[in-house]
Amino acid sequence: MTLPIQAEKGTALISGASGGIGEALAWEFARDGYGLVLVARRQGKLDTLAQELTRKHGIPCRALAVDLARPDGPWQAVDAVRKAGIAVDILVNNAGVGLSGPFAGTDMQRELDLLQLNVTSLVVLTKLLLPDMVARRRGRILNVSSTAAFVPGPYMAGYYASKAYVLSLSIALAEELRGTGVTVTTLCPGATRTGFEELAGMGQTRLFRWFSSGDVAGVARAGYRGLMAGRALVAPGWFAKLTVAIAGIGPRTMAAKLARYLDSAA
Repeated sequence: MTLPIQAEKGTALISGASGGIGEALAWEFARDGYGLVLVARRQGKLDTLAQELTRKHGIPCRALAVDLARPDGPWQAVDAVRKAGIAVDILVNNAGVGLSGPFAGTDMQRELDLLQLNVTSLVVLTKLLLPDMVARRRGRILNVSSTAAFVPGPYMAGYYASKAYVLSLSIALAEELRGTGVTVTTLCPGATRTGFEELAGMGQTRLFRWFSSGDVAGVARAGYRGLMAGRALVAPGWFAKLTVAIAGIGPRTMAAKLARYLDSAA
C-alpha cells in the first residue's frame, strides 16, 4: 500500500512509543485517523508497531529509532521529520525513565541520563516544534508527567523532581499560549504497571503493590481525550485525582515523609 507522507487529519510525533503509555497513545491517535511518527530506541519494536497501525487503520506511520537520552537525539528526530517533509501537528513527550535508591549512592551518569531524557529532550523537542505550531496557529502538545510531580520523592528524588519540572513548564506554557491556537496538556497518571516500574526498581514498593493499576489503555484514552478537549491537566484514576487534590493541603515535608513510606518496599 502506498501511503501519503502526511495524513489528512494531521500527524502526531510520539516519543517513547515502543511500549507502555506511549504505545497505547499511538493506538488512540491511529484509531482517530492521525498519521504517526514513532520515536524510541528499539527499531524492531517500532517497525512492528508501525506496520500493525498502518495495516489496521490505514494511516501513514514512520518509525524513528533515536536515543533521546543522548544530547543529539531530539535534534536527530526533528531533522529526520523535516527532511521527510512532515509537519508535526501534535507533539507527545512521553519518553521517560526512573531511578530509585538513596541519592548519595545512585550512579551519577544514570542521574544525568534521567535528566536528559525526562527534561532536556522534552524541552528541545518542544522548542524545535512549537514555533511552527504557533506560526500555523494550530497545534497540540501532550507532556506526560506523573502524580510524582506534586510531591518530593525520597529515594527517587531525581525522578520526582524531573516530573515536577515537566508539570510546572507545561502549566506555564498552557497559559502562555492561550489564544495562539496551540494547547498544552499535562498527563499525570498514578502508578501504572507498564514495565517502567521494574526498570526503575520500584516493582516491590508499597506504592506499586498497593495502588498500581494495569490499565495502560485507560490512562492513554484519558490523556488523548483531555488533549483533544484542550484541558491543561489530566489525572486519570481515583488515586491520581486524590494525590492531586491533597498535594497542596499539608506541608511539603509531610508529603515527602508519605512518599518515602510508599516508595519503600513493604
